[in-house]
Amino acid sequence: MAPRCWRWWHWSAWPRTRPPPTRSTPSFRQHFSTQEKTPQICVVGSGPAGFYTAQYLLKRVEASCVLTSLPLWGRGGPVGPSPSLHPTSCHPLPQHHPQAHVDIYEKQLVPFGLVRFGVAPDHPEVKNVINTFTQTAHSDRCAFWGNVEVGRDVTVPELQEAYHAVVLSYGAEDHQALDIPGEELPGVFSARSFVGWYNGLPENQELAPDLSCDTAVILGQGNVALDVARILLTPPEHLEKTDITKAALGVLRQSQVKTVWLVGRRGPLQVAFTIKELREMIQLPGTRPILDPEEFLGLQDRIKEIPRPRKRLTELLLQTATQKPRAEEAAHLASGSRAWGLRFFRSPQQVLPSPDGRRVAGIRLAVTRLEGVGEAIRAVPTGDMEDLPCGLVLSSIGYKSRPIDPSVPFDLKLGVIPNMEGRVVDVPGLYCSGWVKTGPTGVIGTTMNDSFLTGQMLLQDLKSGLLASGPRPGSAAIQALLSSRGVRPVSFSDWEKLDAKEVAQGQGSGKPREKLVDRQEMLRLLGR
Repeated sequence: MAPRCWRWWHWSAWPRTRPPPTRSTPSFRQHFSTQEKTPQICVVGSGPAGFYTAQYLLKRVEASCVLTSLPLWGRGGPVGPSPSLHPTSCHPLPQHHPQAHVDIYEKQLVPFGLVRFGVAPDHPEVKNVINTFTQTAHSDRCAFWGNVEVGRDVTVPELQEAYHAVVLSYGAEDHQALDIPGEELPGVFSARSFVGWYNGLPENQELAPDLSCDTAVILGQGNVALDVARILLTPPEHLEKTDITKAALGVLRQSQVKTVWLVGRRGPLQVAFTIKELREMIQLPGTRPILDPEEFLGLQDRIKEIPRPRKRLTELLLQTATQKPRAEEAAHLASGSRAWGLRFFRSPQQVLPSPDGRRVAGIRLAVTRLEGVGEAIRAVPTGDMEDLPCGLVLSSIGYKSRPIDPSVPFDLKLGVIPNMEGRVVDVPGLYCSGWVKTGPTGVIGTTMNDSFLTGQMLLQDLKSGLLASGPRPGSAAIQALLSSRGVRPVSFSDWEKLDAKEVAQGQGSGKPREKLVDRQEMLRLLGR
């Protein structure tokens, strides 16, 4: 099987690039004279990958504690274990550069990427990582510059001229299209844009989803799909004290959605969500699960052979589908006015229009079966079809990165920048970290380790003399360039003014914050 990403290749597998550093390499001081002691490094993107890369470059860390339990969004949803703030492993890291200066560029006016715009509002504990990122941003050797879109306001080659090294950490900003007839109908949205809508991403505030229908269908069975289903079905009063936007909460109060179906091409053993999110759905107030026991036949014997996390998840699914609930649980289920269900072995073929053709009225699904074993298992159509009526379709089948600049290599098929351990192939001084390096998968611990690895490779190259050793102007040159183009960056202290405003606005209603969602309003508050 071909490797999924260049980062897994050994360094020597790409002979056209510079050779790997040797052990007998000069120190930083030998390559950087008195005037050149401050390597200027630029990071593009202020999500977890960007901030963890900056943290590694700036901070001497004797030991790194890996938070393997904090989820990030993956292909179809946050993937990995349940959210937790407890470190599960520690390992020593080499000394970091004591004088490097890092500038973080971000196209949004505010930092933190998917931690702010992707994590569900009812999962505030996952957002605590923002405290660590804020500490990094407060370093006197770090600067945050928001409202700067690399590839539009400034090019990657211009950044390369101003910095000794550039790290691309801009994530996966797009979604996988369904590529089926009817996808363009009103009432069909990507889960990514729906999540951005209720989480306050400015570009999604015009989404205006119509929730006047009885049934919604979510295509995908990952944690994002469960997040969206949970937000659709949670009693609005349970969201009042979260940081969900005021506009989204108002729409959800008027929602008529009573049933949500989560549709997957494969079976119960292949679901991508985790046990914590499943348990939350099962225990959701005022709702009941709809699982067909026949779809779980034969699983009891098969689950004995699968790894423990998957085994526990499947046992909970099996128990929910087949066991008769206790009296207490039965009363809870009977009182539920809303429902959610899993439809397995179904693949979307067409979004069906209403009679007047003006909105979605259902979705046509091909019945599938599984072929192959292990990693090669795939869903193939049986030839049977069925139509599922609904008034809302949300596609949650994965994210993908976009090319950022014509000068940067990009693999359109894999949706990543070709790289080896974070070094961009054939472009010395250019690096990548996070999902644009690996594809959209992993947990926060995975992203942290991956970003630290990119930082380590960069520092190795710097120490080995493989990067330009002459002085570079860094942000001074870029600020002048942006000013000449009428672009006014937003600093981290500017963000803290917006942050204080959001917190103050939320206090009146008992919320942690009321997010600012209008770019012009944010700029006005900053006196722009």
